Amino acid sequence: MTDRAVDASPTPRGRRAAVLGHPVTHSLSPVLHGAAYAALGLEGWRYDRLDVTEEALPTVLADLDRSWAGLSLTMPLKKTVLGLLDHVEPLAEVVGAVNTVLVQAGAGDRPVLVGANTDVHGLVAALSEGRVTRGDSGPVRSAVVIGAGATAASTLAALAQLGCTTAQVHVRSMARAGAAMRAAHRMGVEPQFLTLEPWDRLLTAMRTADVVVSTLPPRAADEIASELGEQGREADVPEDGAQDRLGVLLDCAYDPRPTALGAAWQAAGGTVVGGERMLLHQATEQVRLMTGRPAPVGAMDAALGVALA
Repeated sequence: MTDRAVDASPTPRGRRAAVLGHPVTHSLSPVLHGAAYAALGLEGWRYDRLDVTEEALPTVLADLDRSWAGLSLTMPLKKTVLGLLDHVEPLAEVVGAVNTVLVQAGAGDRPVLVGANTDVHGLVAALSEGRVTRGDSGPVRSAVVIGAGATAASTLAALAQLGCTTAQVHVRSMARAGAAMRAAHRMGVEPQFLTLEPWDRLLTAMRTADVVVSTLPPRAADEIASELGEQGREADVPEDGAQDRLGVLLDCAYDPRPTALGAAWQAAGGTVVGGERMLLHQATEQVRLMTGRPAPVGAMDAALGVALA
């Protein structure tokens, strides 16, 4: 977590912020940040969606002025932005992913761009909600992470904060796991990297873990959900209710809602945390950093509920 918040002193025109990504039309970030500005009474503040490719990102950043408070970044920009900033906060640097850019006052008219990572905060908060629901306390002893992108690296950092430094990371291709492996090395954690298949190995690991986090894009985990459901139909249901001992699943995707993986996990007796909870909590930390004020979590949560309904 970073304490580097912007100066939120009011200006005649307010401040600007936006979520950048490609594609970005699906993003619910404007709902969350707009609700926060309204609850905080920040008149004149606005938050937009901007469809920005990796190639266009340098130009967009160069055009920022002091009317901007910050940017939220989604894929595929979280890694691309690293070499384009004036300063990167230690957590974001270690994870190797920036999802928040703070626009701060600099010498002359050119602002200073600071990269931060609030995904880790969002993951910790979302997983903690699920563990409280399940009645778990104490450190996470075992975890499975599915995927090896920027969110997977943030997940390893979040799990380390929750006490687990030896997660299993299951990926489609080991050739694409290099960035996550390097991030793990920088963090000083020791995950085990495995391929998704064979399915029996993955499903056994999921069923015996305290926490499972899928960082795959929407619908990319549907095949895993199908295998999980098939295994459940073939297995004998134990009379002692052992199925209830399944851990917490956080599916970072939230479209559709519930996801196929979330539905299959819940049907098997596990506790499910929707990806919208991570979205909410990473946004509350962004609001704090961009405005310099505590985020109105209740107002943001209510607005998110309405949008998802």
